[in-house]
Amino acid sequence: MNILILGSGGREHAFALKLSESTKVNQLFVAPGNAGTSQIAINVNINPIDFNAVKETVLNNNIEMVVVGPEAPLVEGIHDFFLADSELKRIPVIGPKKDGALLEGSKDFSKIFMEKHNIPTAKYQSFTKKNLVEGFTFLETLNAPYVLKADGLAAGKGVLILDSLDEAKKELEEMVSNQKFGEASSTVVIEEFLEGIELSVFVLTDGKSYKILPSAKDYKRIGEGDKGLNTGGMGAISPVPFASQEFLQKVEERIVKPTVKGLQEDGIDYRGFIFIGLMNVDGNPKVIEYNVRMGDPETEAVLPRIESDLFDLFQGVGNQTLHEKSFSVTNKTATTVMLVSGGYPEAYEKDKQITGLESVKESIVFHAGTTTHHNTVVTSGGRVMAITSFGDSIEEALAKSYASIDKIRFEKMNYRKDIGFDLIKN
Repeated sequence: MNILILGSGGREHAFALKLSESTKVNQLFVAPGNAGTSQIAINVNINPIDFNAVKETVLNNNIEMVVVGPEAPLVEGIHDFFLADSELKRIPVIGPKKDGALLEGSKDFSKIFMEKHNIPTAKYQSFTKKNLVEGFTFLETLNAPYVLKADGLAAGKGVLILDSLDEAKKELEEMVSNQKFGEASSTVVIEEFLEGIELSVFVLTDGKSYKILPSAKDYKRIGEGDKGLNTGGMGAISPVPFASQEFLQKVEERIVKPTVKGLQEDGIDYRGFIFIGLMNVDGNPKVIEYNVRMGDPETEAVLPRIESDLFDLFQGVGNQTLHEKSFSVTNKTATTVMLVSGGYPEAYEKDKQITGLESVKESIVFHAGTTTHHNTVVTSGGRVMAITSFGDSIEEALAKSYASIDKIRFEKMNYRKDIGFDLIKN
């Protein structure tokens, strides 16, 4: 079978690498891909949101399955586009339709969904510029810090956590009245701050049954000790040590089951990944957010731990036979450390030559923001590559990742040296 993966990051490289292990996969295509995917697949230089270009790629290359990496094509309705096209509708798309993608596409929608189906989450209210004063009043009922979330997609930058009430009011006005995050913040969700330890649980569902994938914890801040600006993610650990069997049982009973059942009750035929961002609050899970795709860099720690054939699981999603598929995970720990361009997440330079990759033997190198110029791998984005290693402990796996990083060079390369520090300490 020929498969097309949409996206260009480390997540998509991880998908491609895992699918390339399947004996049932003939040819992989990645659009647009990166320097890493080009080594195991055929890169197609199209924008995943250009649905007509995607259609042309699918028909020209006899594609029989499409795996959607990022959220934007899902929120824009690529799955619906396929179902509405007589030439495409037979091709399974791994990723929800537009109605299901609202779980990520609208923070307000997802909170209403959680409330309706009794899924534990932070208390909240939504506001626009029409009821801005009521938003100020609601903020006054909360204790610091104050959490403001742009309702729509804002490229991972639409969440503010503020310690000052006055600053929270000012930012709320900036978001709804002055469109700080564009149309995405025309509605803002204000919610109570949850105190606890964060983690992510990933679910793959065919709309009827589901598989719970390994848990992971990622590190968003650019600086060590979780300081500085938010990024797309600086590293990840899987599994999460504090996510005991007892805790994960609570997650399944209180969150996963009612989420899948709630989608069914609401008439949403959801086929794909559900990323559940959780907070462990005194041993009880509460949902921070849903995403409708795998996280990045969590994917680079989670997928390598899956021992089952990923294509088989995707086929089960496509034809709703997921419950028949076997599924196993290694007990080894996987650690992922992200190498980023100097200056990221603010202004950074591209086209920096990357050397030393051929010397890395004990880790998997997942390319993200890379491309090839004249047979040389160079940087093309802020998050450049993820270095993933296995070990019997977090410490062992991290030691391998950092030893591998010592062999890689590009100008102004930056990375966090304390990924997993909190999990080891605790």
